[in-house]
Parts: sequence; structure tokens; C-alpha cells
Amino acid sequence: MDTQVLIVGAGPVGLTLAVDLGQRGIRCTLIEQKPAPARLPKMERCNARSMEIYRRLGLADRIRAAGLPADVPMDVFIVTSLVDPPLLHLPYPSVTEAKKEIAARNDGSLPLEPYQLISQYTLEPLLKSVVDADPNVTVRYGCEFLSFEQDGNGVTAQVQTGGRTQTISAQYLVGCDGGSSAVRKQLGIGLAGEGNLLQLRQALFRCDDLFERIPIGKGRHYHVADAHSTQLILQDDARHFTLHSIVETDADMATMFETVVAMPVAYEMLSVNEWRQNLLIADRFQDDRVFLAGDAVHLMIPTGGLGMNSGVGDAVDLGWKLAATLQGWGGADLLASYETERRPVGQNNVAASRYATLGRRKWRSQYKPNLRDATPEGAATRANLVAIADVEQRKSNEMTGAELGYFYVSPLISSEPGETPPYDFIQYTPSTMPGARLPHVWLADGRAMQDRIGKGYTLLRLGGTHADAATLTRAFARIGAPFAVLDVPDAAARELYGRDLILLRPDMHIVWRGNAMPDDPERLAATATGHAI
Repeated sequence: MDTQVLIVGAGPVGLTLAVDLGQRGIRCTLIEQKPAPARLPKMERCNARSMEIYRRLGLADRIRAAGLPADVPMDVFIVTSLVDPPLLHLPYPSVTEAKKEIAARNDGSLPLEPYQLISQYTLEPLLKSVVDADPNVTVRYGCEFLSFEQDGNGVTAQVQTGGRTQTISAQYLVGCDGGSSAVRKQLGIGLAGEGNLLQLRQALFRCDDLFERIPIGKGRHYHVADAHSTQLILQDDARHFTLHSIVETDADMATMFETVVAMPVAYEMLSVNEWRQNLLIADRFQDDRVFLAGDAVHLMIPTGGLGMNSGVGDAVDLGWKLAATLQGWGGADLLASYETERRPVGQNNVAASRYATLGRRKWRSQYKPNLRDATPEGAATRANLVAIADVEQRKSNEMTGAELGYFYVSPLISSEPGETPPYDFIQYTPSTMPGARLPHVWLADGRAMQDRIGKGYTLLRLGGTHADAATLTRAFARIGAPFAVLDVPDAAARELYGRDLILLRPDMHIVWRGNAMPDDPERLAATATGHAI
């Protein structure tokens, strides 16, 4: 084989997968049709869960250094322009403020890492520099994927570079090639849901002094109450802005920018693109040795910021499972669980995006041309829109449940009797239910629990328990899977987690919990590693 894993598409999802695989010692080749990372204004926020993931990859500090400065607030405004008093101002903490809140609380309700505003055109080159430095990863830009064939031994892909067709052989192929995925199309996998709900234009502007001059206050989103669904979004250097609006021509975007800014500024319009709102989920995420991740399998409206972040979750779920299989200790159920676990998350996040979008549409539907009139009728229109927006706009900006509260139900999880709790987009309730992400907790020595957990399976022995883990250790050793026992006597962790023993898998999701060692450790180890018994 030329490589163990061939990744098609070097967006944030493909790059994150390559980083994870490379760190696990897996040889992978990443191909991208573009000649270099493009300066296109797409995603602009890594959410809390993605930042926890990047922390485990050793990248959180680098991402923060490249992104929006930590002291800039993440406030959201609903406005008529940047100079008129805002109709609604929703304050959200800066990274500095969020970190202070996280440091002061230890009840598991907050993530270890807060969000980070970073533009995709900044994040992609940063991730590319990481994989460029990894000898396990080969990166080929200007390399177009054409087609593939697969059999029981591997995948053979045809690619084209500079007009020359080549063959790349791999054991597995992963399509991270976006909403129009050529890999998905060759597999004949359909998308279900709601497509082409709304068409807008998006323009990228450079305006060096605008952010410092905005008289109504600094923030990340400025939603304009108008008939065009206009929204101005701050980019990570505070010198670039994206504008979304429904207008007739590209040139109209410059006019709209001037209307929203409403004060003399020097600016340059760098690009204009059309985009469509979609709420779609792929019928399948896998076909034998070929997998799909990111926008290739779920397309969401950016409300709630779940699109790219869902793809990062796909990447880390798939990464350790591919590594385990290639290293010989992953069972037959391991890779099959990727779709079982991630497709429901994709469905939930599409639904969360719909929920947030409907909220935004609800307050926008209250717009009337008399909104700015200094009349009793105009005042009534403003008051009505603000009252609704104060409820509905929050749905886009307060989705902690969707970010942190998802859990897996799969053959890899030792599920407990009883009903699983309902999925809550908004509210996150910390839980150690098998399948959930391990809640963040600070330990007595000042370290975070997450920072003490390695890249393999980990048995947490909490609260000073002396349970003998020898049989479970031997069970994992017979399979060949990496396994460690971590003693955590801290009372705060035991109280929060509610059990003496918790078994974690490499992505920090919980496999099993109990107050005594399992009766059948061989079965538990086999379950966790995908070996059916």
C-alpha cells in the first residue's frame, strides 16, 4: 500500500483527522484539489468541545494565539446600523472572562476550554503546518480525486495532479470533501432533509479601523433588522468582516456594507460568493473500507455553529478506531460503530440547527418597513421584534447542550438499564452515563482531569477505592489494546462522577461505570474494543 489511510479533502475536518492519525503513528496521505488553503470566509468559531479536542491534540494554545484576541467580547447585537442604538444587545464573555468562570467553578457544568473565534482561512494553514511537520502524514495540494475501487484488501484511488493521472493505494479511504463530496456521490449515498432553503450572498471585506470605531460596542455578530437577512460577522484579526445578505448582484454587497456601517470608512471587498442554506444528513456514513465525515455527511445552517464542529467530532471518533484497526487490536465491530455513533449526532445537530434557524426566522419575520420610524407605530414594531428576538436569537448562541451533551449508544458502550435521558440542545447537564463525554473537573493539584488521561483506555479509580484492576488489565493486554489505571482520590471528582470506577475509551467517552469491578472483565474489554462475544 502507498499509505494506510487516504483522506480526500484538506478542510478543517480532513486536516484534524490527519493530525490525529499522525499522532497515533498511522501513515496517511491527505489530498486536496485546491493548490493551497483558500482565503474563503467559512466557519469562524471552534466551539468548546472542539477546543477540548484540540487541547488533547496539543493545539489549543496555538489556535488561540492565531485567533481573535482573548479579551475581545463575543457579544451579539441586533441593529439597524452600526451607529444607531442597538435594538438588542446580548453579552457573551470573552475567552479571558470565560476562562475565569471555568477556573472558579468545579461542578462539571462547564467545559475545560471555552470557545475560540478563528476564521477557517486561519485555521486551515495552522493545521496544515502541523501535518506538514509530521513524518507520518503526506500532504498533496493541487491533487484532484477522480474515482476509487475497493475490495477486501484495500482501496485504490485515481487522482490527477497537473493533468497527470496517478493511482494511490490505501487500506482505507475517508471522504472529507464537503457538501458536494465526490466520494459520497460515487458511493451513491443520498442526502435526506431540507435542501436549498434560502440563497444568500457572502462577501469578505477588509476594513482596518472599523472594529475600533463601532460606536455601539464590540461584538462578534451584528444582525441587521431588515428585509434582506443581513448579518455582519467579525473575523479573527478584527480587520476583516463577512457580510451575508439577500441581494440581486455582487456589487449590491458593497452597497449593503456601506448601509450597515453607516459611517465613512475605507474598505476593500475581497470576495463575493453565493451559498445556500441546507439541513441535510447522509443516508450512510460508511461503505466497507470507505468512510465519510464532515459536510460530506451533514449539511447545516451556520446558526448555532455546529457544522465544522460536528465534523471535528467525526474526525476524532473515526481516527482512534482506524488506528486501532490498523494496529491490530480493534475488533470487527469497531469501525462499524462509526456510523452507529456519529450519524445520530449528525441528526441531532441538524435538528439543533433547524431549531436555531426557526428562532432567527421568527424574529426576522416581525420586521416591518416602519421599524425605524419615530412614530408610535414604529416604536411598537421595534418593541415587538425585540421581545421576540430576546428569546429566539438566544437559540443560536446558547447551545451548550448540543456541544457537550451528546452521547453514544453503540455496541462499544456497556449500556445501563432504563431509558436514556432526552437530548437537550440548550442545557448541558453533566453525566457519567455510559456513552457520555467525561465532564470536566479540576483536581486538588490544580490540574484538569482531562489532562491526566492518555490516548488509550483508562480506568479511573475514584475517591480512594482500592478495587483490584488486575483482571481488567490482563483482559486488555490479551487484546493488545493500550490500557492504564489512573487513581484519583479527589473527593470533588468522586462526588461529581457518582461512581468509584469509570472506564474511558481513547476519545474520553465513557464505556462503563460501577462501584465494584465488573463480573466479566473479559466481556467488558471485548465490548470496548469492538470484539463481539
